[in-house]
Amino acid sequence: MRVVFMGTPDFSVPTLSEIVSSGHEVVAVYTRAPKPAGRGQAERKSPVHETAEAFGIPVFTPRSLKGEAEQAQFAALGAEVAVVVAYGLILPKPVLEAPEYGCLNLHGSLLPRWRGAAPIQRAIMAGDKQTGIVVMQMDEGLDTGAMGPTEIIPIAPDMTAGELHDQMMRLGADLMGRALAALERGSLDFTPQPGIGETYAAKIDKAEARLDFSESAEAVHNLIRGLSPFPGAWFELELGGRPVRIKALRSSVVDGSGAPGTLMGDGLTIACGSGAVRLTQVQREGKGAMDVQTFLRGAGTLPAKVS
Repeated sequence: MRVVFMGTPDFSVPTLSEIVSSGHEVVAVYTRAPKPAGRGQAERKSPVHETAEAFGIPVFTPRSLKGEAEQAQFAALGAEVAVVVAYGLILPKPVLEAPEYGCLNLHGSLLPRWRGAAPIQRAIMAGDKQTGIVVMQMDEGLDTGAMGPTEIIPIAPDMTAGELHDQMMRLGADLMGRALAALERGSLDFTPQPGIGETYAAKIDKAEARLDFSESAEAVHNLIRGLSPFPGAWFELELGGRPVRIKALRSSVVDGSGAPGTLMGDGLTIACGSGAVRLTQVQREGKGAMDVQTFLRGAGTLPAKVS
C-alpha cells in the first residue's frame, strides 16, 4: 500500500520498520522538527527522522498542519493510508480525510480508558492490572475514533512504565503490520468505542513526581514504577549535611508501620501512610541509576526520615 508514516520518538521506530519490511511503499515520513540538544545545543533529529533517512524516505518536519500549503502538500502525496504513532501534532480534518482509507493511529491503552498523552504511565500509576494497544481509525476527537485490532497486555505488580513501553512498542509494530495487511485484503473492521469508561491520561506534570509517603505503600509504589525511568519519582534525603534529591526507580510493597517517611533500618525501606515500600533501585542527583546496596555503600550515615 501507499503509506505516509507520522511519528517522532523511539516508540514509533519499530512500526515504521515493520511497514517498510512488509513491502509497503512509504512515500513520506512526517516527524517533529529537529530540536537543540546536549551541551552544544546542536539540533538533533528525532529517532523517526534518522530511521526514515536510513531507509531513503523523504522527510517532512512542519511545525503545524493547520495551513493550507501544508495540507495541500500532504494531499499531493496520494497516500492510501496514513499511519500515526506518537507523532505529536494535531491532524486537522483536511489531513485526516486526505488518504483514501484515512489515518490509523496506534494508541497505548484499552480505549476509552486512558485517552490522551500519557496512557502508559497513567495505567500503572492508577494500579491497573491490564492495559493494551489498539489500532484506531482517527477522527477529530481526542482518541475517540473507532477501534480495530487490539492486543491486551497484563501489567505485572512490579512492572515499570519503561518495561511496558518497550513491550507495547514491539507488540504495536506487529499489530499495525497485521492491520495494514487486513486493510489491503479489504477485511479490516472497526468498532465504535464504548460510551462509558472514559478516562483522560493527562501529560505528566513535574509536580506529580515528588513522593508523598503519607499515601499508602501501594500508591507510592505505583507512582514509582509509573514514572520509571522518566521523569522519575523522587524524594529528598539529608546526606553530608545537605538535602539530596533521590529518584526512586524500582520498589516493592512490604509489611511495616511507622510515621510516614521513617527509614525502617532494612536497606532503604520507608514507612508509608499504610504499609511500607522497599526501594531496590535509585538514582542520586548527578549520578546514574544504581542498586540500593551500591547507593548505601556510598551514602554514609542515613537520617531517621526522608522528606
